[in-house]
Amino acid sequence: MQARVTAEAAFRLLADGMNRATGDTFFITLVAKLAEILDVDHVLVARVGNDHRAHTLAVWSHGEPAPDLSYDLAGTPCETVAGQEVCLYPEGVQQRFPDDELLQRLEAESYLGLPLCAQNGRPLGLLAVLNNRPMQLAGLESEILHIAAAQASAQIERNQASRALQRSEAVARESERRLETLLNHLPGMAYRCLNDADWTMLVVSQGAEALTGYPPEALLHNREVSYAALIHPLDRACVEAAVEEGVVGRSPFRVVYRLQTAAGQWRWMLEQGQALYDAVGEVKGLEGFISDITEQYESQRVQDAVARVAAAITTRIGDDYFHQLVRHLVEILEADAGFIATFSPDTPPEQGEATVDRRHLTTVSAVGDDRCLENHAFDLSTSPFAALMTTPECAVQPEPPLRWPGLGEDHTAWIGRRLDNTQGEPVGIIVVLYREPPETNGFASSVLRILSSGAAAEVERRHDHRRMRQLAYFDGTTGLANRVRFMEDLVAMRDAAERDQQPLALLLLDIRRFKEINDLHGHQLGDRLLATLAGRLQRSVVSGEALSRLSGDEFALLVPGATPERIDGCVARVRAVIARPIYLEHHSFSLRVSIGLATYPRDARAPGELFKAASIALYHAKRENDGVCPFSASMHHALERRQQMTERLGEAIREDRLTLHYQPQVDLRTGELTGAEALCRWQDGQWGWVSPGEFIPLAEERGLIRPLGDRVLEQATRQLLDWGQQGRTLPGRLSLNISAQQFADPNLAEHIQRLTAGLSATTIALELTESDFMRDPEQAVIITRVLRKAGFTLAIDDFGTGYSSLAYLRRFSAQALKIDMSFVQHMLANPHDRTIVDTIIAMAQALGMKTVAEGVETAEQAEALAEMGCDEAQGYWFGRPLAAEAFAAEWLGPAAAKDSEEAK
Repeated sequence: MQARVTAEAAFRLLADGMNRATGDTFFITLVAKLAEILDVDHVLVARVGNDHRAHTLAVWSHGEPAPDLSYDLAGTPCETVAGQEVCLYPEGVQQRFPDDELLQRLEAESYLGLPLCAQNGRPLGLLAVLNNRPMQLAGLESEILHIAAAQASAQIERNQASRALQRSEAVARESERRLETLLNHLPGMAYRCLNDADWTMLVVSQGAEALTGYPPEALLHNREVSYAALIHPLDRACVEAAVEEGVVGRSPFRVVYRLQTAAGQWRWMLEQGQALYDAVGEVKGLEGFISDITEQYESQRVQDAVARVAAAITTRIGDDYFHQLVRHLVEILEADAGFIATFSPDTPPEQGEATVDRRHLTTVSAVGDDRCLENHAFDLSTSPFAALMTTPECAVQPEPPLRWPGLGEDHTAWIGRRLDNTQGEPVGIIVVLYREPPETNGFASSVLRILSSGAAAEVERRHDHRRMRQLAYFDGTTGLANRVRFMEDLVAMRDAAERDQQPLALLLLDIRRFKEINDLHGHQLGDRLLATLAGRLQRSVVSGEALSRLSGDEFALLVPGATPERIDGCVARVRAVIARPIYLEHHSFSLRVSIGLATYPRDARAPGELFKAASIALYHAKRENDGVCPFSASMHHALERRQQMTERLGEAIREDRLTLHYQPQVDLRTGELTGAEALCRWQDGQWGWVSPGEFIPLAEERGLIRPLGDRVLEQATRQLLDWGQQGRTLPGRLSLNISAQQFADPNLAEHIQRLTAGLSATTIALELTESDFMRDPEQAVIITRVLRKAGFTLAIDDFGTGYSSLAYLRRFSAQALKIDMSFVQHMLANPHDRTIVDTIIAMAQALGMKTVAEGVETAEQAEALAEMGCDEAQGYWFGRPLAAEAFAAEWLGPAAAKDSEEAK
């Protein structure tokens, strides 16, 4: 290699070429000049990346520019140059680097490379000179190359710096654009303002218009309105105090206030900001962000209001619930008055169930001027609140203003909500009244919307309570008090007789041969006959007497102050009424009656004993022609037998001579066994089999039911464990009856767990009659929850024969209702019994409880129960109670052979 010109001409030529080169042409000019000055075939400049590859910035080959290229440094002479060393291969370079495709393509014979470095020594790239013939490096050529390398290094650094600056400026512009976009698209308003009386706005984001209804330019420098003027007058002092506190404390401030929009609406705002200070610490302005929190704020206000009301009224029942609800609503909603009104119930004499008049309303609670107002009734159709029947929620400013009874001033606005039951039927209304219209209706409407559901539920509970009371206490056919009500009347009148030291007579009436009338003319006419007779008897009853229908054709009459003369007169009056012919459907019925009579205190002192004495007398009366039989000493042998039975039963319990029989319970849909009920049986050595209907009530009366119940639990436990050892498994649970006396034990759960040790609680279901639950409902709620927690299943037995409050029924932790057999056995013939069964099933489904029908004796009964949605059943149709071995053989399959299993 030898320069074509002198040293002076070479440097001038290089300098002139570089001076004319711009940033875009610098490198191609450089390689072209070097190729001319040094008289070589190829020159290239390349930068070296982090990927250990060379990326050319300019290539000159055979007197013209060549395309840029990229190649791996490994296996090339450039690899040494990239390591900051000058590299010269005067000849044979292809033989030294046979894998370098670039050398082969250029047909290079010799190679000279110089590193390009930054001022701090950081590698930047390389400058390479290649020739197709051998070359030698003279002093002039070396100096030219070093000058060119320095110029190339400087240009690469300038380019990198320029690109870095461009990237930085682009990032800054992008950040500024994003900030502007963010501020203008946030759901709120960013601002900067002076800390003056008007909060003069200097900068306002585009969100101002959505927030206030005013465009940003209207707020800037108070051109149309000052922001401070939009703040609610009652909130201005609070805002100024919060800002001042932040300024003084040099801390951010946060404040919530109301702001009036351009449309005249009041909206709740959340402002968060801070003060700006100059170099000497003086406040030069404020900046921050304001957002509309109306929905969140109102929602929280509603939640707080509802929680406050709920906390005050959750323990209230009856009228007190409504009084407290209205009083708190008026206070929280800043109203002047309020009331709850329900539709007036109407019970025609010929019907046994209340209906509802949808026209007339009666207030159950009204509050105004901080006092309770008298309730009154009004016609809905002519009242200002008639709109609630078509629109469930209304906010009205009536013309003319309305005046509520008992209040002296007019009300110019009211907000109301219709109360609907679970079927969507209106049951009442709830209303608050204002003397001056409120600024907004949203808060009051939201609170009423939530609390109205509780008020509607309480109104519906009252209606259900009346309906359940009607079902529980009154006979659907005759309208008379039923057996449940009779027993309560018996207890109350016996207590009154004891208190007044007066005798009390109980007359049990049985219509003779009434079954024949049913068989000949049908149950429908028989029911009409009973209803007509009941009406006559009821009209004949004098003040103080109580008439009830106990069952079928059996009635009961309680007569206080029962002197012999009054009893004789009462008997004569009853017999005369019944003897009068009754005409129905062209038939004339002449009835006769059997009367059993017992008196307190001569025949019995306890209510139950008095009823039993009258029942014994009625039994004898049915056998006598005269048909009237007072209880007498000649019937005392029955009491003696009861005493003997008490002694023998106690002995049988102590000696564990009672046995258990098992009656299957089946799924009405599939017919599969779902469990069994354990029934206590007693075979006495002298009397033989004694009916459970005789000895179990006796055990309850004489204090033997607890040890009897313990024996049943122990035997049932042994039997289930024994079946388990035999490889027999009872599906579902074994149901065991628990008496009211056992249930009164607060430690019942622990006691049962000890008696059933070795068994899982999930294998046992405990049954208690409905009337026993209601002896002490609050205690029942506590104990049932403890039993459920222990894992036992609970069922309410004989449901429908007692009286359960829906409120308590929902609180009991029972999982099943057992429908009493008295309803099941007559439901196909008696529509009222069928209605009761249907009602019980529907109620159980609504409460998430299972239903089990007792006493199912026919396929028709089973099919009807299944159609009504009953879950399970037991009775003679499915299987009679059997001894343990017989039950296992029939229902649980053959026992597994233990020895053969062990042999396997």
